[in-house]
Amino acid sequence: MTSPQTADRAADRPSWAPLAVVLIGGFIAFLDFFIANVTIPSIQSDLGASAPETELVMVGYGAALCVGLITGGRMGDIFGPRRMFLIGLALFTVASAACGFAPSIWFLIVARVIQGLSSALLAPQVLAIVSHVYTGEARGRAFSAYGLMLGLSGLCGQLIGGALIALDVAGLDWRTVFLINIPIGLVILALTPRTVPYIRTASGTKLDLAGVALATVSLAAVVVPLLEGREQGWPLWAWLSLIASVPLFALFITHQRRLAARNAAPLIDPGLFRERGFTVGVTAYFVYFMSMGSFFLLFAIYMQEGRGWDPLPSGLLFTTMSAGFFGSSFLAGKIAARIGNQVIALGAGLVAVGYGTVGLIVAQLGTDGTAGWVAPGLLVAGFGMGLVAAPLPAAALAGVDPKHASSASGVLSTAMEGGAALGVSLVGLVFFGTLGNSPALDSYPKAFYLSIAVIVVFPVIVTLLVQALPKPDPAAAGGSQGSDDEVGAVEQLVH
Repeated sequence: MTSPQTADRAADRPSWAPLAVVLIGGFIAFLDFFIANVTIPSIQSDLGASAPETELVMVGYGAALCVGLITGGRMGDIFGPRRMFLIGLALFTVASAACGFAPSIWFLIVARVIQGLSSALLAPQVLAIVSHVYTGEARGRAFSAYGLMLGLSGLCGQLIGGALIALDVAGLDWRTVFLINIPIGLVILALTPRTVPYIRTASGTKLDLAGVALATVSLAAVVVPLLEGREQGWPLWAWLSLIASVPLFALFITHQRRLAARNAAPLIDPGLFRERGFTVGVTAYFVYFMSMGSFFLLFAIYMQEGRGWDPLPSGLLFTTMSAGFFGSSFLAGKIAARIGNQVIALGAGLVAVGYGTVGLIVAQLGTDGTAGWVAPGLLVAGFGMGLVAAPLPAAALAGVDPKHASSASGVLSTAMEGGAALGVSLVGLVFFGTLGNSPALDSYPKAFYLSIAVIVVFPVIVTLLVQALPKPDPAAAGGSQGSDDEVGAVEQLVH
């Protein structure tokens, strides 16, 4: 006969196979947002593409992903997160094959848009599946693994892309960056039905098609000019689009509130934003990725165009940041057990210190000296990221009803992608404005460290926002001692 204690221990040791499967699927989806950066020169040469056309290879994916995440999340709530994960991954795998075998630049652009939309279907389901499958301490570990996956997808994008192009398997050059998704996607498609349990959803709920249309148009009105406006010199259409987004979002919010008042099924339940933790957490997530997205892009430009480094050596320098991130990810739980949500503030503060250190070193180096001197700053920034990666989304989702898990994850992912786009646009005004139309090599260091002065403001704002997060309930942590205290406190962050 199994004792209650034995049953409890078994419940605390669930299978990690579902987590591993969905995290790999989420990893390749988020990785493709970053990895394609290193393919741009090769694509221009191979397909005879212009600079604006190759820019659309990036913009098409990012815009499609961002505008589709909320709808993809809601579809997970209605049709089931496992089903939508499988559909999204299948489409992503096919779209990756289309990208890899693209005969022309416009074929590639269209394939990238489809790839972005398919990512919007699968990405929100990762957190939703984690929320449904795991509870208690296991959910805390699963959230930590999710944060690790998300951070590494950004940190490793340039390194993996540079390595694949350098290897030049079968003479495929840039195409391997997309073709590598095919075997990974097929394996995950085969494993998902065998490892991820079926998750029951509310029957009879219909998708709010009017809300889908309003959300898509509203987000597109913001995201497209943010991603494309700078490249085109901020034309009139970009400003008109941004202005039009205000009444569009107001109309969307009004529509969602009316549906909720009639006990209908809105695309986003307004009740989500009555949870202070969710509203503050999403805002902090948005601001945090304003710094992360802009730093990654501008540092890569500085190293490759300003210092003349190839993509692979430049990517290898990012391993310093990855090492800090990976190391602190294992400490985040222990630190959170002692200081609660302030682990996020500590991490964001270290990110600001790390970025600032890199900026100061670049200011001293100019175009001379060894660029490796920036490694200590990257290490500190990476360490700080590891303290933010898991606790921040966990704190945002702590009070969310599981039936809204996919929708809430979609909103959170939209904040991430939207924050990155806005950060690149705002900081890009400083960086590219300093460079000018015909930049000399000695103008890159100045453009970079002036941009850093703006970037460090964003993690500082995150440290202030964290102070508005709800305090964990000490009574819920239980009266146990030692390691149980850690489990109880961490659960307050991630359960």
